[in-house]
Amino acid sequence: MAVFPVTVTGGTAERNKRLKEIGITELKPFEGHPYKVRDDNEMDALVDSIREHGIMTPLIVRRVNDGYEIISGHRRAHAAELAGLATVPVIEMELNRDEAAVMLVDSNLHREHILPSEKAFAYKLKSEALEHQGKSLTSGQVVPKSDGNRTTAAIGAQTGESYKTVQRYIRLTHLLPALLEMVDSERIAFSVGVELSFLDPELQAALVTSIGVNDCTPSYAQANRMHKAAVAGELDEEMLFAIMEEEKPNQREKVSISTDELRRYLPNATPSEMQAFVRKACEHYSAFLKKNREEVR
Repeated sequence: MAVFPVTVTGGTAERNKRLKEIGITELKPFEGHPYKVRDDNEMDALVDSIREHGIMTPLIVRRVNDGYEIISGHRRAHAAELAGLATVPVIEMELNRDEAAVMLVDSNLHREHILPSEKAFAYKLKSEALEHQGKSLTSGQVVPKSDGNRTTAAIGAQTGESYKTVQRYIRLTHLLPALLEMVDSERIAFSVGVELSFLDPELQAALVTSIGVNDCTPSYAQANRMHKAAVAGELDEEMLFAIMEEEKPNQREKVSISTDELRRYLPNATPSEMQAFVRKACEHYSAFLKKNREEVR
């Protein structure tokens, strides 16, 4: 196996990194990494590109006891496996867990499509890593571990968001998976998800049940009332169900199509892509009916 030593400067010390080929079976995902690897149209295109051209950008990995942990390149690794590659090019770097976590988050935040859940767990992962390191991302100065605002402000300075926005994303990590999926699919607004994150898991589970029974999601006003009642220790399942049974003007006469039904026609589409497809299909069908009526006349 060819190994090419390369010296790079990172942080306050120089780090050695090596470019080499390793067996794809030696790779393992970064433990707790926040980004989803989906088998969608983009993945199909990546697989086709790798079959034709190979992997143009090496994965970044670090050595662990039982192989190599991926820091950057989870999608490329999955696509390479689907393409039938036995080995992949990697850059092995000497990094500890916290350093690797920061690099993993930074290497993915530039992506065009990032789900709220991905950003939420990415910000949480990076915030925890920076607190462990006790360093500010922007200044390199020591940051007290209790000073969460400065840690989130450091993340926001790099991403162009305020520390409050970063903290609001991190709040989403307190949601049950079922509610977080609704935020990802835009069935629940981001601001509503933040309010609901202050409910304990039992009340969140009751809310999921209520959403299914009433076929509607809470508005921001309702979520805010639940949040305030929960903080005051007044919210129970009875109050929650009563709030959810209130009629909301924007959810009257709602027509719903299950994701499973749409998967028959759009097997690799995301929820947002499904919504766009349904809107476009309605537009085309409406134009078709209008044309038919004009021809009959």
